[in-house]
Amino acid sequence: MLIKTTHAPRCARALMLLIPPIWLGLIIGISFIEAPLKFTAPGITIPLGLGIGRRVFLAMNIAEVILGVLLLIALISMWRNHRRQELPNFGKMQRYSFIALILLLIKTAIIRPLLAVHTDRVLEGSFEGGSTTHYYYIGVEAILFVVLLLLMVSAIRGLIPPTAAIDGVAKNNKEASEH
Repeated sequence: MLIKTTHAPRCARALMLLIPPIWLGLIIGISFIEAPLKFTAPGITIPLGLGIGRRVFLAMNIAEVILGVLLLIALISMWRNHRRQELPNFGKMQRYSFIALILLLIKTAIIRPLLAVHTDRVLEGSFEGGSTTHYYYIGVEAILFVVLLLLMVSAIRGLIPPTAAIDGVAKNNKEASEH
């Protein structure tokens, strides 16, 4: 049961609660697990790993953009209702959402195109690999990870009742079962 947020659209609340953990799972699965392990697999050459990585990260980026758009829609929907009746923790949800969207924009519009130039050169054979751009990508991804964790915690604290309310429900249920 959600408290003090019944005026906020249910779909927007659900999106605000679901998008951060889904996005975090995507980052963990692709950036933190798949990408590093890919190059340690037997028979994977640098060009083959780069080719696979480009496709995987393109798919991940498309999924992230979709999640970002859904997050923005949820945020706008909640903001419209927040103006009428204050939502707990909405300021933090708003701040972390905007930071996540800005980081996504930086990754998509600046860093990925620069990485594409580097990987093109490696695939042509005119460059050995290893660019500082990868470190920028990793840095932005790590910051995004932390921001999404903070967004998830803020959304949970703002949209799910505190334990006192849950204890009260449990107490009422216990009393009802005794009668």
